[in-house]
This record gives sequence, structure tokens and C-alpha cells, in this order.
Amino acid sequence: MVQAMSLFNQLLQHFPTLEFAALVKKHRAERAAKGFSCRTQLVAMLFCQLAHADSLREICNGLACCLGKLVHLGIDVAPNKSTLAYANKHRPAELYEELFYTALGRFREAKGLDMRKPRFRFKNKLLSLDSTTISLCLEMFPWAKFRRAKGGVKAHVLLDHDDYLPRYVLITEARRSDVKMADAFPLNPGSIVVIDRGYNDYALFGKWTAAGIHFVTRLKDHAAYELLAEGPLPANRPIRADQLIRFTSEQAQKDGPGPLRRVVVWDAIQQREIVLLTNLMEFGSTTVAAIYKDRWEIELFFKALKQNLKLKTFVGTSENALRIQIWTALIAILLLKWLHHLSKARWSLSNLASMLRMNLFTYRDLTAWLDNPFGTPPVLPESLQLSFVLL
Repeated sequence: MVQAMSLFNQLLQHFPTLEFAALVKKHRAERAAKGFSCRTQLVAMLFCQLAHADSLREICNGLACCLGKLVHLGIDVAPNKSTLAYANKHRPAELYEELFYTALGRFREAKGLDMRKPRFRFKNKLLSLDSTTISLCLEMFPWAKFRRAKGGVKAHVLLDHDDYLPRYVLITEARRSDVKMADAFPLNPGSIVVIDRGYNDYALFGKWTAAGIHFVTRLKDHAAYELLAEGPLPANRPIRADQLIRFTSEQAQKDGPGPLRRVVVWDAIQQREIVLLTNLMEFGSTTVAAIYKDRWEIELFFKALKQNLKLKTFVGTSENALRIQIWTALIAILLLKWLHHLSKARWSLSNLASMLRMNLFTYRDLTAWLDNPFGTPPVLPESLQLSFVLL
């Protein structure tokens, strides 16, 4: 039997029409619209991400080339370049932000994504907090001034290590400080947050410790502290020190959380010591080191997002258009992660993204294509209808 839907159409089934229409009504995204629907805009921007289109012209021409197949996507005709540009500039980006969280919640409820690697025995929620800067040309994006001759925005991400996907995302100007944005993320008591040295702040550490939130980070090189106690070292482990310390600077004594734990780990690959700082007192030093090592997953997430989707070139120069493109990139990475979870072909995420790019309008069952992407598509059955010959 020939598959009646393209791969692109099967991906769009994760955004039900009635649910999307309710979000459109909530945000009044189609107010005073004249024929161009938000559904068409969603299809166009997801096509931009999954097909790696570099401009509005490529998006519109690419969809126009598949005119006979657009009906199955829920749209009648391909959008015009000017119409899509106007919609990206004026329709609220909050629509696609909420669409991302809605789809992410549905995937998590269905347990359709990878779960945390079975390397930790604790039940605490493990999170990573970091940001990535998206560079912009200051002449084209004057509202995003970052430095004297450079523009940019930041995506602040709180990554959930249960499935290595964002729990919260905030998009701000690039000049916004990471430490100041840390308070914008809601954290539950008992959570473990892994951060890099850019978030070192005594007041932040004191606030988290008082709220029952644990953290693991790297200690700054020139931090002033006094040694309070030495802990035992595990045998045959790369742990060189496990100490209880207290910061001695005036600011630390005023705002700091009190005694903290200093763990020194030997990195055999880089041949260097890594000095960790944490308020986790009950965990073993090897567990603390493993928790910080798992922070690399947020770097891999940023790498996958920038390499496989359109976050280096933008199809609009307004702030709203840029936000829409970033949120549709996050929606696309969610779909790619889900496909990667389902696939039995054991290919990398980048190979999956490139193969999907060339097969968006291929009419095959999505599951069968994931397991055997190089298989032969089903052949059209031979017609059994009798033909009459005129004499």
C-alpha cells in the first residue's frame, strides 16, 4: 500500500489543528488577517528549519515547487515572500513559544524521548543552566547592539537531564548578564543545578542554599577562602582533594551561603586539575565530579541546535521575526530528537537531519523510513480494471 502522506505531513501531525487554532485565538495572531493563516506560517517556518532554506525566497519557491503536495499539509498555496515577511514581523512570537512548550509537554507525557542515562542513583532533578550567544550583523539588526561593532542575542536555557531537552528558555539581548538571568528560572527545592564559572556569584549561591537548591560549578582561580576540614579520598578515583572551605572576602561573608565543598578532580585527557565548588554535602566526591561532567550535554544541545538548524542566518531583521525563527528552531530540534529516539538505524542526529532535509516530501511511512531510509519505496499496484476496445 502506498503511503498517502509525506514525511513532512506526518511530522506536522504532532501539532493538531484544533489545538493550534486555540493557541492562535488565545494570542489573537490572526487579527485582521486577510487569507494568510498562522498554520501556513508555521508550515513555512518549519520548512525553513528542516529544509535549511536560507531566505524567504527559498522558502516560498521551495513550497511552490511542491504545489500538488501542499494540500496534505493543510495549506492551499505557497505563501508570497512579502506576505510571509509581514507575518513574521507583526504576528506574536509568543504563539510559537507556547506551541513549543505544548508539544514538549505532550512528548514528555507520552515518554517519547530519551531518558537520563542510568549513571546516577539519586532521584533529585538534575538541570544545567547556561546560555549561548547568537551573533548578528549590527547594521542589519541595530536593535540588538552587543558591542561597538557587533550585535547579538542570547538564548538562556535550563536543560533537563531526564531527556536532555530544555525545561525553560529565555531569549534576551546578548549584553544581558548570565548571573542576573539566573533568578528568572523557577527552581524547586532539592534540584541540582550545574553551572559554569560565569554564574559564580556569592549572593546567588546564598539564595539557592537558603531555598534548598543544590549547585555544582567550577571555582574561580583567585577566590580567597580558608580551609575548614579535609575529607577522605576514594581509592582508585581521580579525586585529589575533598575539602570544606569558607570564603574570606567581605562580600562573600556578607552574601555567601557559609561553608561550601571544594572537590579537586584530575582530568587525564587534558592533563589538568578541575576544581569544583558545591553545596552538596551528602554526595560522594566521585558523584559530584560525574554531575559536573554531565554538564557537557547542554553544550552538545547548543551544538546540535546551531549546526542542524537555521540559527546563523535569519530570514527577517525585526526582533519579532528573529524570535519566531528561534522558537521554530526549538520546535524543529524537538522533532529531530523524537525521530532520533524512534530510529533503529543508529545514525547520528546530524545525518538524520540531512537525510530528512532531502526526503521531506517523500511519501513513505515515517517509522519504516527511520528504520530503513535507503529502502525502496512501495511500488504502485498494477491496475486490475478491464479496458474496453472499440471495434
